[in-house]
Amino acid sequence: MATDNFNNHTPVTIGFAGDVMLGRMVTEKISKEGYNYPWGNMLPLFKNTDLNLVNLEVPLTHYNKEQRRRGNNIKADPKTIQSLIDARIDVVNLANNHILDFYEEGMLETIDLLNKAGIQHIGAGNNIEQATQPVIISKNDIKIGFIGFTDNEPYWLAVDKPGTNYVQVGDITPVQEVVNSIRDKVDILVLSMHWGDRIADRPMPEFVSFAHKIIDSGVDIIHGHGAHVFQGIEIYNGKLIMYDTGDLIDDFDLNPNVKNNESFFFSCEIDKNGIKKLKLTPIKLENMQANVAQNSDYNDIMRHMQQLSSAFGTNINANGEIVVN
Repeated sequence: MATDNFNNHTPVTIGFAGDVMLGRMVTEKISKEGYNYPWGNMLPLFKNTDLNLVNLEVPLTHYNKEQRRRGNNIKADPKTIQSLIDARIDVVNLANNHILDFYEEGMLETIDLLNKAGIQHIGAGNNIEQATQPVIISKNDIKIGFIGFTDNEPYWLAVDKPGTNYVQVGDITPVQEVVNSIRDKVDILVLSMHWGDRIADRPMPEFVSFAHKIIDSGVDIIHGHGAHVFQGIEIYNGKLIMYDTGDLIDDFDLNPNVKNNESFFFSCEIDKNGIKKLKLTPIKLENMQANVAQNSDYNDIMRHMQQLSSAFGTNINANGEIVVN
């Protein structure tokens, strides 16, 4: 009995990061430098948590037929799943604007690879039931639920066909339905959302309003991504909103003026009662690799996040921590 009481009070740490795109030039780098190359010196961060969640913004597939649409279609060599395994990624969000770049075949091959690798996934599936299916993971007697959504590509909505878990910003009904199906089964509920405008470091008012509705629906943590730059953090009614966790791995041209070469690793400590604190580690992106920022880079990136978060009344202390409860 004493062990149960101890476990009830042992916190769990969840690592969050933003978009992970392992295709194109990243795949080329991995083929030359090895599967760990994209993570630079970040691997200890991933390995010091109990769970890790990222947005996997690329199908891992051999399938070659591309969608005909605006924008770039991207895919990665299925072998690069080893990069996710080596970083101990436990859950990936698949609800985004690239997972069906190589049609349903590319997405379903990705899901099959993830299943075989033991990496859980949310936000996409063979039909709407699978796309909305939550993942539940128990650690230290704490049950954590994960669900995934996107406001991108409405025509990829899964119904009786493979696709993503699409939601229109402002429409809380689909979110509420999924939350209601899982809320009484978990202690902490995480919603991962690929949304918003690219290269915007501040969410628009309608996104802030929708985030509040999502929290009010029963979600504890919002893990936002999609802008390719990080946005501020809000503590709303004791819950955590990370409006955008930025880019982590990509081969985009990096532009210091828009700060898409800067990111964070977000380490969130929770217990059965909710969120305890969030620890931020600034990350610098260069040459398809993410490394912990050093010296003036570290200070500049942290200062920018402090400025963005202060607009929500959020205080980030000198150690990069937000104390919640």
